[in-house]
This record gives sequence, structure tokens and C-alpha cells, in this order.
Amino acid sequence: MKNWLTHHRTALFDALRRLLRTPFSSFFTALAIGVALTLPAGLYLALVNLDHLAGQMPAQPEISLFVSDSATTAEIEKLKQKLESHPKLSKRRFVSRESALETLKSQGLSDITAGLDKNPLPDAWILTPNEASPSSMESLRKELAALTGVDNVQLDSAWAERLQAFLRIGERIALLLAALFGVALVAISSNAIRAQILTRQDEIEVSRLIGATDRYIRRPFLYFGALQGASGGLMAFAILILMQSLLSAPVGELASLYGSPFQLLGLTPLNGGLILGGAILFSWLGAWVAVSRSLRRVD
Repeated sequence: MKNWLTHHRTALFDALRRLLRTPFSSFFTALAIGVALTLPAGLYLALVNLDHLAGQMPAQPEISLFVSDSATTAEIEKLKQKLESHPKLSKRRFVSRESALETLKSQGLSDITAGLDKNPLPDAWILTPNEASPSSMESLRKELAALTGVDNVQLDSAWAERLQAFLRIGERIALLLAALFGVALVAISSNAIRAQILTRQDEIEVSRLIGATDRYIRRPFLYFGALQGASGGLMAFAILILMQSLLSAPVGELASLYGSPFQLLGLTPLNGGLILGGAILFSWLGAWVAVSRSLRRVD
């Protein structure tokens, strides 16, 4: 056991020395790995932030019913009675055109509303249904739109459904990109290790002649590949943190204009561990492929 640990420690320090001996080559290899990791990781973080933004919106879907300007007083009163007694509605809130206009003025749009000859906003009802399934919401929308005195009926949850569909597509794209760039990491690491093998070809052949096993010969190259992957993972962290620092301020300013406390979410320890572990794993695989091919040629 002691000899086994000694061999691994020797192989690790040998790989670390070789990595530090060529700083420029090691840096650009780590940069290539970091960029390859940043693309799927950045897309994933963008999806996480969109999902977080959607989660800050009202969870309960609502229906906006706009009363027609041509509706008579009797029609409006009859519509009110039907809405208040409708069994599929749990909450009802009437918003008059006057209060809607005052709300616009309070939100800083007084300059626009001051130039209007008359109030263009209709009376409206904000309705909360008992069931929030898409099919029941659409059925209720059609039923309400057919009532006398109704000009238009809108589902306020439609944007959320479209956003969720977009997020599901984005998750699939992120997974595909992660798989593709995983293959790219194997190729990058394999090429870097192949250059190391060429410089130590004579050493490998001599080691084989004196009885060294494939495992013993392969070990320092595998550690070299793992260290390259770790440096590439750290490079990806640096790029993602830089991107977040550059985008946090303008995103926060945009959110404040809409009265939202939204702030960009960064990497969690779990996500960081997955990125670093994936970088090490794929780089290790690339090293294993390169060394195995070289050993087969020696045989």
C-alpha cells in the first residue's frame, strides 16, 4: 500500500512539474478547455436565471376581462352578476377605467396621459379561476368571451406557459452542447497528451524493455490530463464570474426600471463541482485514449 501511494505521489508531482514547465502552452490549453466549458455552462445559468425570474412572477394565473365601451348600463350590471355568481371563479376584482388611468400616472406616465382628450382605458375585471390547468383556462376564456358586453378576454398565464416551453427546449440544447463539448474536451486533452508522449517516446520504450507495466507508464500522463482538466475548469469559473460581474449592474438597473428586485444568480457550489468534475473526467479520458493508442503502437 505504501509503495502504491508513493508511485501515485511521484506520478502526480511529475505531471505537475511538466505542466508548470510549459506555462504558455498549459495556459492556452486551459483557456480552450475553459471556453468549451463556458458555452454550455453559460447557457445553463441563463436558463436558471430565466426560471428564477419566472418564479418571481405571480404563481396564480389570472384572467383579464375587458368590458366593451359600447356596453349599456344594463349589460354591465348583468355581466357583473354573472361574474360574481360564476362557479369556476374563486376571486373577482373590478378595475375601473379611472383607477387604471391613475395607476398609469403613478407609474411615471403622466406626461403621456396628460395629452389625451379622453380616457382610452376600458373597465376591466381581474378574475382568478378555481382550476389552473391550460385546458380549463382556455375553456373558461372562451365562455367569458361569449358574454354580452365583453370586448376581450386575455389569459395572463399564457406568457408563463410559453416561457416554460422555451426553458424546456433550452435545457435540451444545453444537454446537447454539454455532450458535444465533452467530446471536444476529450479531443483537446488527447492532442495535448500526444505531444507529451512524443517528447517521452524513448523513455516509454526503455521502460517497456525493463518490464514496466502499461499502468505504470500510463499513470503520469493520466495525472497530467486530470491537472489540465482542473486548470480548464478553474478557467471556466473565472470566465463565468467575469461575465456575471459585467452583466450584474445593467441587469439590476433594467430590473429596477420594472420595479423588480431581480438579481443575476451565479454558480452554486454544486454547479461548480459538476463543471470541475466534468472537466477533470473528460480530460482524463482524453489522456487515457492518447496513451493507450501510443502503447499499442509500441507493442
